[in-house]
Amino acid sequence: MTVDLKRMAAEKAVDDFVKDGMIVGLGTGSTAYYAIKRVGELVSNGYKLKCVATSVQTEKIARECGIDIVELDDIDHIDVTIDGADEVDPNMQLIKGLGGALLREKIVASVSRQEIIIADDSKLVETLGTKGPLPVEVLKFGYKKTKIALEKQRCTAVLRMKDGKIFITDGGNYIYDCKFDRIDNPFFLESRINVIPGVIDNGLFLNMTTAVVISSPDGKVRMM
Repeated sequence: MTVDLKRMAAEKAVDDFVKDGMIVGLGTGSTAYYAIKRVGELVSNGYKLKCVATSVQTEKIARECGIDIVELDDIDHIDVTIDGADEVDPNMQLIKGLGGALLREKIVASVSRQEIIIADDSKLVETLGTKGPLPVEVLKFGYKKTKIALEKQRCTAVLRMKDGKIFITDGGNYIYDCKFDRIDNPFFLESRINVIPGVIDNGLFLNMTTAVVISSPDGKVRMM
């Protein structure tokens, strides 16, 4: 997804769904970055918005844009969250988490009245798991044992690394990127993974999405 396509999808989503006075959830990642920048422009133009960040990185960018960041526990709800995705199927079920913020993203999505996803058409799949891995956030304690249990679900679990070191989430946890051939029953798999001791949550975002704003190489933006 080129910078121009990312910006187009992000600005379309913000312009269509963010209204003055709202509480807005801000996603994490390279596409969500442009949504944050657009929200910052609205604030500079007089919009009164309160925002919840899904990562430390997002909070930093938002504050640099002059956006008022509030704690999730200090508000009753979120009106709309705008975030990216790694895979989107025809039923708007998602895989998220390659940006490393899946846990906070899922918590924020769960209390959002609208969850708007930004994607380019390369993220569209007929069946989840066919292009990329499923991120699973796990505790550090016993993480090697957790890997064994994850791989019993017929995947290859690879511990995420960054700059030659184990990647650590904002919550202080590790992530396994679990590669399946395909995920035919994501609801069943979600429940199987989340009962494994040591697993905190996984990147399947099911029945959470209100709309998907999709940009295409021809410059068009459409909505699912």
